[in-house]
Amino acid sequence: MPVQGRPATSPPMISSSSSITNNGSTTVTENESEWVWNEIKAEARRDAESEPALASYLYSTIISHASLTRSLSFHLGNKLCSSTLLSTLLYDLFLNTFSSDPSLLSATVADLRATRQRDPACISFAHCLLNYKGFLAIQAHRVAHRLWALNRKPIALALHSRIADVFSVDIHPAARLGKGILLDHATGVVIGETAVVGNNVSILHHVTLGGTGKVGGDRHPKIGDGVLIGAGATVLGNVKIGEGAKIGAGSLVMIDVPPRTTAVGNPARLVGGKEKPEVHEDVPGETMDHTSFIYVI
Repeated sequence: MPVQGRPATSPPMISSSSSITNNGSTTVTENESEWVWNEIKAEARRDAESEPALASYLYSTIISHASLTRSLSFHLGNKLCSSTLLSTLLYDLFLNTFSSDPSLLSATVADLRATRQRDPACISFAHCLLNYKGFLAIQAHRVAHRLWALNRKPIALALHSRIADVFSVDIHPAARLGKGILLDHATGVVIGETAVVGNNVSILHHVTLGGTGKVGGDRHPKIGDGVLIGAGATVLGNVKIGEGAKIGAGSLVMIDVPPRTTAVGNPARLVGGKEKPEVHEDVPGETMDHTSFIYVI
């Protein structure tokens, strides 16, 4: 008997190309994307049967759509619309952008799987797609970022504003995000214009990746693959947080953090000391281990 809340069937084996590669990219195969979408539809049908009050909502948002991109575009359009920014206009904008860049769907699937695997409160892929504002904010940002890259800055900034208003997540459309990102709870997350976030990163609520003043240029943090940033942490300036590093909750970081080390405190210091910081072997962005550093201070 399957564990309650977990998929009854197993996903296809993740190929080596689905892990972090030497160039830091993450890919998702077409079979994986299809499996996730089929699982979402099956979950929505089960939920519609068990909760008839949700049947119409689930049908219009998930079951009636032929693909994940159409479902997601429809849902985001309805979430982010206003009296003057119509849901039909946003649906077309999202769908056309997703359709023009296949890497966006790959990122969406990686983000879905990251949330499902790392957050014990996530009971299904459909639950993530419908209700996780961190996930939805990231997908809307990916579209805004694509539009920004195409020099469609007014519409990118309009999306940026709506994302902040609706989801309480403020990510500048120029910021670059990798794949397999989890914004856990997400409220109050701020990511600045020149910030870069790697693959398989997990970020808790009220995290700021900001600058240190009004000087322009490259002024925001660079977050490596597999990093975990705890709730309420602030990382300021053009600093590098190394691959697999951990930032403790409530920390203020204005220094580079070496790979697979932990920074805690205000101002932050490296656990084990600057000269010989403690090194961990796990990838905290995937394990979500927030507390192991406490035992080595």
